[in-house]
Amino acid sequence: MLQKTVLAVALGLALSTAVRATDNHPNDTDTSATDTSTQPTADQAKNLDAISVVGSGESRQVQRIQTKNQDTLPPGTSLQKVLNILPGVNAQSIDALGANEQSMTLSLRGFNSTRLGYTLDGMPLGDSAYNNYNGLSINRALISENMGGAEIAEGIGNLGTPSTSDLGGTIAYTSSDPSKQMGGRINQTFGSDMNRRTFARFDTGEYHGFSMYLSGSRTTSDLWNDQTAYNKSTTKQFNGKAVYQFDGGRITAFADTSRTSQADDFYLSKDELARGLGWNWGGYAPNFQKALSRAYCNSGSFNAKLCDKSGPDQDADGAFTGGQILRSDDLYYLAGDFFPSDTVTLHAQVYHHEDAGSGNNWNSGSFSNPGTPEQLPLIIRETLYTINRTGAIFNAGWDIGINHIEGGVWYEHNVSSASRYNFTDVTGPRDISSFQTGQPDVGTFDQRTVWQTRQAYLQDTIKLLDDKLSIDFGVKSPHVTSDATALPGIAVKPIAANSSAQFATGNLSASRAFLPGLGAHYKISDGQEVFASYAENIAMFQGGFKLGPQAVSQATWNAQQTLQPEESRTLEGGYRIVQSDFQASAAIYKVRFDNRLLQYNPCDSRQPVGPGCGNKFYNVGGVDSHGVELTFLWTPSSHFSWYNSASYNRSTYASDYVQAGVLEPTKGKIQVDTPTKLFASEATYTYGPWFATLRGKYTGKRYYTYTNDQGFGGFTTFDLAAGYDFGAMAFAKDVRILLNVTNLTNKRYAANFDNSVFAPTDPKGTIYVFHASAPIQTFGTLDIRF
Repeated sequence: MLQKTVLAVALGLALSTAVRATDNHPNDTDTSATDTSTQPTADQAKNLDAISVVGSGESRQVQRIQTKNQDTLPPGTSLQKVLNILPGVNAQSIDALGANEQSMTLSLRGFNSTRLGYTLDGMPLGDSAYNNYNGLSINRALISENMGGAEIAEGIGNLGTPSTSDLGGTIAYTSSDPSKQMGGRINQTFGSDMNRRTFARFDTGEYHGFSMYLSGSRTTSDLWNDQTAYNKSTTKQFNGKAVYQFDGGRITAFADTSRTSQADDFYLSKDELARGLGWNWGGYAPNFQKALSRAYCNSGSFNAKLCDKSGPDQDADGAFTGGQILRSDDLYYLAGDFFPSDTVTLHAQVYHHEDAGSGNNWNSGSFSNPGTPEQLPLIIRETLYTINRTGAIFNAGWDIGINHIEGGVWYEHNVSSASRYNFTDVTGPRDISSFQTGQPDVGTFDQRTVWQTRQAYLQDTIKLLDDKLSIDFGVKSPHVTSDATALPGIAVKPIAANSSAQFATGNLSASRAFLPGLGAHYKISDGQEVFASYAENIAMFQGGFKLGPQAVSQATWNAQQTLQPEESRTLEGGYRIVQSDFQASAAIYKVRFDNRLLQYNPCDSRQPVGPGCGNKFYNVGGVDSHGVELTFLWTPSSHFSWYNSASYNRSTYASDYVQAGVLEPTKGKIQVDTPTKLFASEATYTYGPWFATLRGKYTGKRYYTYTNDQGFGGFTTFDLAAGYDFGAMAFAKDVRILLNVTNLTNKRYAANFDNSVFAPTDPKGTIYVFHASAPIQTFGTLDIRF
């Protein structure tokens, strides 16, 4: 209650978001957000400015952010975390920048991040799963300084969105275009816990319609927890973009490479906090002997003489380190937008993405060098991921009379793999921050999956009543298949085909010939409008390690019942107003989510999920969601702006279900990891060269058990940014300094949840389910533009 009161007072005092006044950014590269509708128009291609943050002109609930919305958070912050201020959005991460891959989660209207759709410049990014199989996170696809804007459709995305997971909405990111003037930019950031970040960009300027930029960033940091060795994270990234503008069209080419190695953190339990381990628990490094003494307490490597049970920690609470996350990505696209006449538009895009990933962990319960004098109760476990996907998109639009007809097709071919191996040659502490070399000793599982995705859509938008009323209606038809094959692997000893730990060989598919979408938009007067829309969607079954129904043993696969793809039906409506000094919107919605796919994992939550646990998947009914979302942006002058958002969502399970012969009473219970209430507010003030922004966010109570017997209460956090703009200095066009303070009040709370370990109940609070929040951290940045 106190947290809610604090935020309410802050709202009343004009705590809030927003966009810094443009007169304090005289040399900003023109990177305003575009209208990210599927089919661009000639005017959109030539003029990317002047959009509303509340999605004016849309027949569905839409919110937008621009580049200046990033200023509240430190440079390099995940674009997904920037969205956290929008209504209905709950973005969480263990680190201040939102960069940690395992802990980066997002929920929207009761749907988690893997049930949403994501695109960059119209190119599909997959479902943002940590265990890669069909895409990559926006962190690895786009350097944050190169964002042009983002549009989030909270419930209903465009029919033409290339996604197989957009049950609950879509997020369309846009990269900035090259500047029309030659120039450059260098950012240097220093922050808490050895955070260091350098960003550089060079723009060629425009020459006879051609322009290009090359940019790169390098980020390093240490973990903020109690782990003081083997705790370094490093990310190196490159973005390049070229545009050729000509009469009647535009050609765009984009390239991204990302190499990241992240020191990871342990998931924690409520029981650990009660035993006194605290929010900063980080395992045993650099004390390798302590790690060994705890590993000897594990049932799989028990040695009574060497087991040390002193202290509040137990053998399952941690290992030497929390492990390392490795991701290497190469992403490219080539796109063309053509306007053969004033009434016809064409868009064609081809793209390619390759990924190699690994999760390296210390594991106890098994021996390295067994039967030798060097025998130790620790091994290194390596989980590998690969993606090789290529796709093409083609859309066309035609204005004829009062109709705007558009349609298109999307095709993608993707070969992904997931495998796991054990290295049993451990003789002492060693660095696992890079891909392991040499042949592994033991293989656990190895599965390759071939994905084929085909989707078509057709839509008509009719303008009536002197263009005051627009009605759009259409259909899309997705068809997706996955063909999984178990492989022997690359270990010294091949994986036996009948191994209980090996993944299955089998096929899955999800398709619909007819998924309707319709909406209406009515302009009441200048700046005022109402809208309503309805859509149906299905999602393809997930792939990769531990995510979907092919991540089971062959015996489970052969015995399980036929699974149905998850599907949703969404109805929403609302009102918007955009005036010279304020914007506001209100939306209500009702969603039915059917065929919810549940993973039954009988193992301890710290034990690796996989076929050896006997896990299986099955459909367990539906979820009913309804709610309201409010947005208000006030800009009374060029010196002050105030943004507020509030949302209420009630998502409840529609039925009980039976698991392992036991009836679980879930009907009417709140869906896990779904806060009922969210409030956000942010205020920006500028005075001459000075500027400051303060943001507050309240996140309501969240449960992590299906019967709601365990969860975490609501919390409020604050972030502060302040700086000074020196203007032109010597050879620089503009020089600024910026100070950021994240988690200003040092509030400690449960950040993201691990949805693979959710359970019906947790009476003793022993499930390792949450990551702790980062403490207060400060960052200083020097920003120079040439």
